[in-house]
Amino acid sequence: MSITLAIVEDLDEVRDGLKNFLTLSSEFNVLDTFKTAEEALHDIPRLKPDIVIMDINLPGMNGIECIRQVKNKTLGTQFMMFTVYENDEKVFEALKAGASGYLLKNTGLLQMSEALKELYKGGSPMSANIARKLVSVFHAQEKNAVPVETLSNRENEILQWLAKGLLYKEIAEQLFISTSTVRQHIHKIYEKLHVQNRTEALNKAFGKS
Repeated sequence: MSITLAIVEDLDEVRDGLKNFLTLSSEFNVLDTFKTAEEALHDIPRLKPDIVIMDINLPGMNGIECIRQVKNKTLGTQFMMFTVYENDEKVFEALKAGASGYLLKNTGLLQMSEALKELYKGGSPMSANIARKLVSVFHAQEKNAVPVETLSNRENEILQWLAKGLLYKEIAEQLFISTSTVRQHIHKIYEKLHVQNRTEALNKAFGKS
């Protein structure tokens, strides 16, 4: 079974490049692509893709506003920001609107592919410097954050790697364990913290409500 995708990107070379790369793999099925948020608003609720790859800077309505308007109409769809913007305001605005992942456009295609699979499986992939921005804000709220008492030592350790923006595979390599074991630990972390994704887990762990 393949992961169904929609791409919202106004630059032809970026949109077509993503589509052409992702359709090379049987793991992905690109249902449609859109140049504007207005087009996407009309068709995404009908298509119901697993993931929408969303640019921010679009002609007319921007990608963040598009997510706000379409999110409640597509409850099973995850949104991955794919943008050049890395300033705090855009990052937090996108996450607040309902994005679950945030990658910069300098992300390699192979890393993008892995991030989409992670997002589909319940993760919240982000470029490392975006994750660092989030953590710096969490630390500013509570500089003396301590390990979450309900989590085991290993779970707290994995939470720290999540905070650094690492993908599941990269965490597995750091800890010399399998990717499936990392995924099991993260599932337990989310259950114990009563959260759904990485951003919510970091909010809970670092004291930013």
